[in-house]
This record gives sequence, C-alpha cells and structure tokens, in this order.
Amino acid sequence: MDKKHLIITSITLGIIAAASGALIGVTNLITKGPIEESKNERINKGIHEIFGGESKIKEGSDIQQSQFAGEYQYLSYVYTVADNRDTVLGYAFMASGSNNFGKISLLAGFTTAAIYKSVYMITDEQTFASTLEDEYINNINQGDYESVDVHCGATYGATLVKAMIDEAKKAVTGS
Repeated sequence: MDKKHLIITSITLGIIAAASGALIGVTNLITKGPIEESKNERINKGIHEIFGGESKIKEGSDIQQSQFAGEYQYLSYVYTVADNRDTVLGYAFMASGSNNFGKISLLAGFTTAAIYKSVYMITDEQTFASTLEDEYINNINQGDYESVDVHCGATYGATLVKAMIDEAKKAVTGS
C-alpha cells in the first residue's frame, strides 16, 4: 500500500468517527430532558402512591448521594414529603441495586415516626419481575414488610428489595 491510500483511509475513518460522535452528542441533547422528566414523574407518582394524592416533595428537602456516600450501599436520595399545608408526612428513600437477575430502583416510604408505609417500584428489570411484584411487593405493601417471607418465587429480587428497605429504615431511625 502506498502512503496516499493510507492517508485517505485515515481521513475517511476520522470523518466517520467525528460524525458518529456528533450524532451521539445530538441524540443525548435531545433525549436527556425527556428522560429526566420521565424519572421525575415516576418519583412523584410513587410519592402519591405511598403518601396519598395530596402529598408532594417538600421544597429543598432532598439530600444528595454525597450525604449517603460510604454509609449505605443502596440509598441515593431521601425526600421529605409534605401535604398541601406543608405539614411533613414522612420520608421517601430512593434506593437502587442489582443482582444477577437485573436492576431494581424503588421508593421506600416511612412516616415521621419511622414506621414503614409502603414501597413503590420505579424500575424493575428482574427476570421474575411479575412474580416479585405479585408475590412480594403487593404483600409488603399490605402490612409490615419484616413479617413477609422473601421466599416467593423471586427470592433473590425479594431479598434485594428487603435489603433496600432495611437500609432506608436504618437511615430514618439513625441506628
């Protein structure tokens, strides 16, 4: 091969790489906002499911992950939840984790007295997601999560969810 052919090939590949990079950047700019908006809608829906339709995130109440860094494995945020008169109803902890069966992110709700309310699944990418939600999530949302057996046909997912809720309980009680 001669030098001219190598230079033309290099320039062609460089142009393709630059165009591909630009296309990825433009796609990110277009989709970043809607993805973030969708996530916020899911969080607000979860807050309403856990605390009732009048509930909202109290302005300026979320604690960034740096507050949890090193202390907790699953927690990333805690939201203080209030009613329309700004009376604090409780706390919603955002937790995320994964195992060999997929990723889970959820909101775990607790009252101001550190009593478990319920959990809302933000994302459930578990292989046995429907079993997890039907056999475990629905049961823990009807009562005390500590008394519900994790052996449900989606044991690994249920164990992960329980670990996330336990961590949120530890954070809300400070123990």
